[in-house]
Amino acid sequence: MHVVTRYPDGIFCWVDLATPDPEGAKAFYCGLFGWGAEDQPTDMGTVYTMLKLDGKNVAGLGPQDPGMQAQGIPAFWTSYVKHDDADAVAERATVAGGTLLFPPMDVMQEGRMTMIQDAAGAVFGVWQPRNHIGAQLVNMPNALVWNELQTRAGDAARAFYTRVFGWEDHVDANGYVTFGQDGRIHAGLIQIDDAWGDVPNNWAVYFMVADLAASVEQAQALGGAILVPPTKAGEMGQFAVVQDPQGGVFTIMQFDGPVDPPPGF
Repeated sequence: MHVVTRYPDGIFCWVDLATPDPEGAKAFYCGLFGWGAEDQPTDMGTVYTMLKLDGKNVAGLGPQDPGMQAQGIPAFWTSYVKHDDADAVAERATVAGGTLLFPPMDVMQEGRMTMIQDAAGAVFGVWQPRNHIGAQLVNMPNALVWNELQTRAGDAARAFYTRVFGWEDHVDANGYVTFGQDGRIHAGLIQIDDAWGDVPNNWAVYFMVADLAASVEQAQALGGAILVPPTKAGEMGQFAVVQDPQGGVFTIMQFDGPVDPPPGF
């Protein structure tokens, strides 16, 4: 088991869930992935939960703010890109046509962060680590394995993220875009078409599982819904899209072969 101790700049390093029902969400995700949950008070008077696998941090969970809850907004996952200068990223994103949802701010002694909406409306976070480096386990069963931009503005998105992070992009024979940073492929982009309905532009999170059929069955038993049933993903493996009981959407994927190793720091 490789424990990540440092992420390169420009690589996704963390995901967390904002939910109207933290206790219900903890029961669902811990039941599905075998995670443990460690509640930590924050200086804002709320509780942030570290979700753990074998005692190592893999994701986070916290309550939605009251305004979101009053509007009935469902739970949602947020993906965070690591960078040692969140302020510089925020400035580049603004120049590139993005919108700061809030300016860079310190999060106690854990790090510094900002939230950005890209030019097409997809939201992501930037994390400048101090005590908290991000996920200690990735690219293994029951941990984060992939982040995917689902967008109606593929060309504009590619230009935006290249300008903000310097990502290299590559389009395969099927039109799927992968993003790389210093040679490491770490994220993807898929074009939303009319068949998707009203799905908003978003950054989707993928968790790796060892047995997709068993995980789908367990998600349903825990009260989740299967939005996309097990589907073949070329030669990579197969995936399913799941909605948790509070409305949070994520993808689980079983791979037919090995996946890339975690960052080797």
